[in-house]
Amino acid sequence: MSTSVPIPIEFDLPEGWRAAPPDEVGAPGASFVAVHLPSDAGFTANITIDGEYRPDTATLPEIADESVAHMSQAVTSVMVTDRRETGSVDAPGFTQTLAFSAIVDGRSRDLVQSQAYLSLLDVDNPHRRVVIRLVLTSTASQHPAVLDDFKDFLRTVRPSDGTTS
Repeated sequence: MSTSVPIPIEFDLPEGWRAAPPDEVGAPGASFVAVHLPSDAGFTANITIDGEYRPDTATLPEIADESVAHMSQAVTSVMVTDRRETGSVDAPGFTQTLAFSAIVDGRSRDLVQSQAYLSLLDVDNPHRRVVIRLVLTSTASQHPAVLDDFKDFLRTVRPSDGTTS
């Protein structure tokens, strides 16, 4: 079952991407999924969004480490190839890129994930922190072609007051 992000956000999808129901594309924990066709060797590049309240004091790099540890339990191997802090004091962010192998349709695939973490305060209760995770997953060979789309997408992500359509 798909979940919702704890605070409303809005964004613009780059051309060539289309929304897909999370449950139907195998991402039941995601709040939102977009896919980019055509597939590459049987794998479809995708962007997923999820998020949760984080009342703890974990830093964004520590939360990113949690993602790596979780992924390590599900794939053959995972390697962090890039990590960096982004944003500002008022709107902190963190990005990391992971290279990993996974079995897709019975075949091992070399995949890449670009992950972005955003820390936002709940507008109704500024003492409550929400961490939004935005993830691009693609084949290693397709990653350079879709990475700019993901960067363009990230620039459009913003909190929403829920009044825009």
